[in-house]
Amino acid sequence: MKIFIGADHRGYELKEKIAHWLFDMEYPYQDVGAHRLEPDDDYTKYAEEVASLVAGNEGSRGVLLCGSGVGADVVANKFDGIRSSIGKDVFQIEAGRNDDDMNILVIAADFTDERDAKAMLIAFLETKFAGKARYERRLQEIREIEVNN
Repeated sequence: MKIFIGADHRGYELKEKIAHWLFDMEYPYQDVGAHRLEPDDDYTKYAEEVASLVAGNEGSRGVLLCGSGVGADVVANKFDGIRSSIGKDVFQIEAGRNDDDMNILVIAADFTDERDAKAMLIAFLETKFAGKARYERRLQEIREIEVNN
C-alpha cells in the first residue's frame, strides 16, 4: 500500500514528521508537497494532487494536512472514489476505516498535537475495511451517486 501525503504551510511541520514516521514504519510513500515552508501556498493544490493520486492508484491511501482540515477535506471529496474524513481521534478513524473504507485521512494541523496525529496515522494505516455486506452496499451506493453527479 502506497501512501500519498501533502500539506500547505499550516500543516507543513506536522507533514514532515508524518513523512519520517512513514519512513520509520517502512511504508512506501510519496510526498507531493509542500517541500519547503511556503507561507502563501494554498491547500487546494496539495489536496488535489493527493486525491488524484489515491483515486488513480487502487489500494493506496492519502494523508492531507491544513489548518482546520476542512478545506483539504472538501477538495479531496470532490474526486470520484475518494472517501476522505477529518480525523478526530483513534476510535473515529478506526470506525471510518472499518465501516467506510476511508482512504484519505485529513489532519487539522492547528488543532492536533503530534502524539494524537501519530496515533491517528497508525489507526488509519492498520485498520482494515470489514467488508460486511451492508458496508459494501453503501460503497456501491456512493459510487452510483458519483456517477450521477
